[in-house]
Amino acid sequence: MNEKILIAGLELPNMNLDYAMDELRSLAMANNMDVVDQVTQKLERPNAATYFGKGKVEDLVQIATALEVDTIVLNDELSPSQLTNLEKETNLHFIDRTGLILEIFANRAHSREAKLQVELAKLQYQLPRLRTSSTQRLDQQTAGNTGGGFTNRGSGETKLELNRRTIRNKINHINKELKEMTTSSDIQRKQRDKKDIPSVALVGYTNTGKSTTMNGLVRMYGRNEDKQIFEKDMLFATLDTSVRKLTFPDQKELILSDTVGFVSHLPHQLVKAFRSTLAEAAKADLLVQIVDISDPHYREMMQTTEDTLNEIGVTDIPMIYAFNKADLAGVSYPTLDGNELTYSAKQLQSLEMVTALIKKQVFKNYVEAKFLIPFNEGQVVDFLNGNADVKKTDYTEEGTEITAELKEKDYQRLARYVIQ
Repeated sequence: MNEKILIAGLELPNMNLDYAMDELRSLAMANNMDVVDQVTQKLERPNAATYFGKGKVEDLVQIATALEVDTIVLNDELSPSQLTNLEKETNLHFIDRTGLILEIFANRAHSREAKLQVELAKLQYQLPRLRTSSTQRLDQQTAGNTGGGFTNRGSGETKLELNRRTIRNKINHINKELKEMTTSSDIQRKQRDKKDIPSVALVGYTNTGKSTTMNGLVRMYGRNEDKQIFEKDMLFATLDTSVRKLTFPDQKELILSDTVGFVSHLPHQLVKAFRSTLAEAAKADLLVQIVDISDPHYREMMQTTEDTLNEIGVTDIPMIYAFNKADLAGVSYPTLDGNELTYSAKQLQSLEMVTALIKKQVFKNYVEAKFLIPFNEGQVVDFLNGNADVKKTDYTEEGTEITAELKEKDYQRLARYVIQ
């Protein structure tokens, strides 16, 4: 049975409260929570001691009591003292936005790398909060990991310092292990770079259909043994970057990656922890931003994606915009306008349009030419048949005439055979 909760937030100057609270509700639902009501307050700035004003704190207690709710999820990252003060004054359990997202990530992580990245972010979040209420979930997890050696070492400041040292040691250990994993990933990426295969990264807000789009493209152009990646209609269904090679009928190839989805105000601990995972986007030749056009807040979601990409240093990479879920939005699809397309990831014609736009961008440096290859140089013919898009083949007295589209560097290598 899902836990019943309240969600609460402040309406601060220059913020879209409806978008913020809708997103918080979705995050809570993604964490298997039932949102029974929401409470908001309009303030110029948060109260330094209790985040909300005194009267609103009293309202929260009354509403929670009436609805038989013990937990309130807040739409902001609160300071340790604010969380402590709220819990002391209300005898309720509070989870701030960062704590909620960390819980979701912890439940979604499957690979060893993702689990380590989430654990690192949790420990960094916990470190300054060791003085907060013992009811806080992340502190409970810390208490269980301090080890039997602490039970006879006294209490108060001494135990606090021991806990801090334990967390710092864990952070150092995880950083070391993640660094080794990053080195391995870099080696794999460099091996792909040597093969001169362009890379394309799907990016965007969480639950916009990146994994559905990727699975559709893999079904069409991937190898038979390529596994489908997990997809589900929920936030943060995918935490691990999935990489697949696509091979098209015209012999062109590319590497396609599906990255972790973004959400507004993604905790900086998670952004930092997942920086290595997002390296596929940072090294890509093309970004495809997948947008859920059926969501009324899709413009804000696009801005969230742009802000997060800037935060992790992904700039100056060409991007196309793919407005997905057009079937749910009730708009015409598939349609194309410059580098923007409207589509449904569940429709074959749409995926073909996505493919055409991606290929137009990443293979724009390909050259079409006609070659005359002497009959005694059959290896050149074999190379073109295996590595180029052969448009036409004719046999003449002088040799084999082949019209083909190929990479610029391959064209330069074979320039002596070009006849027009």
